[in-house]
Amino acid sequence: MTGAFLAGLVAGYGVAIPVGAIAVLIMGLAARTSFRVGAAAALGVATADGLYAAVAALGGAALAAVIAPVANPLRLLAALVLLGLAAYTAWRALRPATGTATGAPRRGLDSPSRAFTGVLALTLLNPATVVYFAALVLGRRDAADPDLTVAGAFVLGAFLASASWQLLIAGGGTLVGRALSGPRGRLLTALASSAIIAALAVTTLLSG
Repeated sequence: MTGAFLAGLVAGYGVAIPVGAIAVLIMGLAARTSFRVGAAAALGVATADGLYAAVAALGGAALAAVIAPVANPLRLLAALVLLGLAAYTAWRALRPATGTATGAPRRGLDSPSRAFTGVLALTLLNPATVVYFAALVLGRRDAADPDLTVAGAFVLGAFLASASWQLLIAGGGTLVGRALSGPRGRLLTALASSAIIAALAVTTLLSG
């Protein structure tokens, strides 16, 4: 169970670290309103990541009997998917900017409840997250374990990692927010995430 929790923790940081439009929105909300609003938005992101991790973990357990005969090819496919995601993350970070993001809070997100539900909905619109978690779950040996405790530990780790990072962004205030939302901050965080995802892909290959 500890291994599943740690795997979820690392996976959660891998998907949470890149600073994109949602992170910029959280920074702006925290800087222009209050930490409570920014923290509520941060927990909205973490909840979405946790839900996607749960879908992937529980789906992997339910399909264990079906995928058992092709477990090794799927593990290889999972590693390739992760490497593709790592490359795509790095490519997006290194390509020339095509636009600018702003940290201004959107109308209607100026209270904790509205910030939570609004950012939760925005984050759920990114189905690539469930593909990311599904690839990790299918790449692990304990994906075939139907024990809900193992799946729960993975989901908890992913949620806590996402929540801690998003709360760090919200709590950083205007100074840290500006640093991370700038070109250099985006580049460094995206490349760090790319490296984490690539390392997970290598781990997936070596577990075969």
